[in-house]
Amino acid sequence: MDVVEQVRLAGVVGAGGAGFPTHVKLKAKAEVVIANGAECEPLLRVDQLLMEHRADRLIRGLRLAMEATGAKRGIIATKGHYRKAVAALEAALGLGRAFKNDREAGQGVTLHRMDSYYPSGDEKSVIFEVTGRVVPSGKLPADVGCVVCNVGTLLAVADAVEGKPVTDKAVTLCGDVPRPMTVEAPLGAPVRELLLLAGFSGREEDYGLILGGPLMGRLSEDWSAPVTKTMGGVILLKRNHPLIQKRMQNPERQLRLARSVCCQCSLCTQLCPRNALGLHVEPHKAMRAYVLGRGALLDRPLSLLACSGCGLCTHYACNFGLCPSEVMTMLKAELNEAGVKPQPEDPIRPDPFLAEKRVPVKRLIARMGLPVGEAEPSLQEWKAPKGRKASVVLPLSQHIGKPGVSVVKEGDRVAKGDLIAEIPKGALGARLHASVTGRVVRVTEEAIEIAPAGTAGAGEGCR
Repeated sequence: MDVVEQVRLAGVVGAGGAGFPTHVKLKAKAEVVIANGAECEPLLRVDQLLMEHRADRLIRGLRLAMEATGAKRGIIATKGHYRKAVAALEAALGLGRAFKNDREAGQGVTLHRMDSYYPSGDEKSVIFEVTGRVVPSGKLPADVGCVVCNVGTLLAVADAVEGKPVTDKAVTLCGDVPRPMTVEAPLGAPVRELLLLAGFSGREEDYGLILGGPLMGRLSEDWSAPVTKTMGGVILLKRNHPLIQKRMQNPERQLRLARSVCCQCSLCTQLCPRNALGLHVEPHKAMRAYVLGRGALLDRPLSLLACSGCGLCTHYACNFGLCPSEVMTMLKAELNEAGVKPQPEDPIRPDPFLAEKRVPVKRLIARMGLPVGEAEPSLQEWKAPKGRKASVVLPLSQHIGKPGVSVVKEGDRVAKGDLIAEIPKGALGARLHASVTGRVVRVTEEAIEIAPAGTAGAGEGCR
């Protein structure tokens, strides 16, 4: 059985947030596979810790991805200040030993150290930094000879070839919690349980919950939201924190503010990472179109679709507290609903001052007023809070493509790792496996709920 098929059977998807089915990505032919360990979002520590503690296995997954794509080169891109992770990778690659060069040491795998800037983990930014190539709008990394995989994805690839499906996800818990940490939790575990593990004991109504990173994560009112294959962080902040307040603004208020104070200074465009790559993303023109009508967008309306949604324009560039990234998202949605497709730019000329425009992560964190509590230095094992053993709720859509189709029914017993949902025939999707041993207590079109063994919901009387 080849690598691609084993990855498909294991239900591996992009762990960095996009959730693209990895078995489809690995069907591409490439010159180089890049392991993305730059960890785009501030505060999150998932990739950093995975590289530090599982360097050998990461390299194993990278080489399997190289085998699948036919790539001769593999590059691990990470931040230079991740000193423990870099040291672990160098040791695993044999760097510093009596080899003639890095290629001989790593057998085709090398290490690329990046500066700490945001959004260094953006796929197109990583490709440009490592290879000097720009991926045009409407094109894929494979079109410039690259395949990029998050380090968590490559660890799942290494597991897949040994028959281990995706059942757990490493998640950083941070913000206003007593014990910031990164924990490997079963898929479907409720966020509330994770926060209890981090020592949270406050009133939920006093806090705002961000699922994901501080810039690109989404505000959630659902404390029972489940851990998914793409979740990288859970950030808890007081409800009056500016980051929470900004996310709570409704579109009408944003429009009033934009009409009142947007002076078209274009600082949001000047600092846009995708604009610096030469992709013509211009948030200030999106703001003008939002205020004056879609016709005010003038030239290059399709450049909107090249926006990565990094949020730098909203959370760093704008001095008036406006939300250009939210406006970009709304306008992109309108174009997508209309069936508009991105068009490749011609010509692409990266900004000669691109390096000077990069925003240091420390400065970004300070500007956003984020708490910088140090997380535990190792990956924490999942341990349900004392006296609690909640059911896991596994969404059938944790990936790009069609939702999975359940292959279990209420009352079925399942063991951890058992298949519970299959890819719809002929569709883009990913398989789903049980993350705990127990009994299926609910199956809907959206999710499958499993009560862990030893709980009342998993007992014989719950058929």
